[in-house]
Amino acid sequence: MNSPLTIWERLLTLSHVLADTPMLAIAMTILAFFAANSVYIAIGRPVWLPPVVPAATILAGMIALLGLDPDSYRDGANWLMLLLGPATVALGVPLYQNIHHIRAMFWPIVLTLPIAASLAVLYTLVIAWALGASPTVMASLAPKSVTAAIALGIGDIIGSSVPMLMAALLITGVFTTFCVEVATRLLKITDERVIGFALGLNGHAIGTVRAFEISSTAGAFSSLGMSLTGLFTALLLPVLFNW
Repeated sequence: MNSPLTIWERLLTLSHVLADTPMLAIAMTILAFFAANSVYIAIGRPVWLPPVVPAATILAGMIALLGLDPDSYRDGANWLMLLLGPATVALGVPLYQNIHHIRAMFWPIVLTLPIAASLAVLYTLVIAWALGASPTVMASLAPKSVTAAIALGIGDIIGSSVPMLMAALLITGVFTTFCVEVATRLLKITDERVIGFALGLNGHAIGTVRAFEISSTAGAFSSLGMSLTGLFTALLLPVLFNW
């Protein structure tokens, strides 16, 4: 009978063989997602702990436990990154379904978005510069409020560090969902359109997931906020950063 150690050694050998293909990275990512989602539901769907946090923790633990090279995992998981673009485009469906609500809020959206999106970039750059951050760090933090599919493209232009950029996106999304929840309670804001737009504008995909948990209307406005913020930032940030 095989000893536990022998079985574990065979598992490690198999994982390192599969690491040369995308199969292992994709399987690990999907497994971490379902495990994290189960944890999220089991503890009552708390605002302060969206599924992406336990998923990242579980995934990091698996990489460390199996002794995998993080670069090998990233190369394999790039196949999943290809789905970010279509997933973002698919958000046009709830937008179309709620077009009457969007038309009713046209001017508040037009007036709010440029101010909020500009401030999200400006205060980040000013604080990082005041603390003596390098240009690479500043470039990695500046697109923090933009969905990953667009932020990675911006990062290529302005010279971001991909790991640092992804960490900034994660922290911003989690922090936004918590802050919006607290702010809406303190200010007694119940309009799902306003809540959804705030989540998407500041919290990108993570905020949008939270918005869809509230309602389809909140999710549609979050999708709109996320898309418009990405477009506005993609046009503004390269010019502003170079300047």
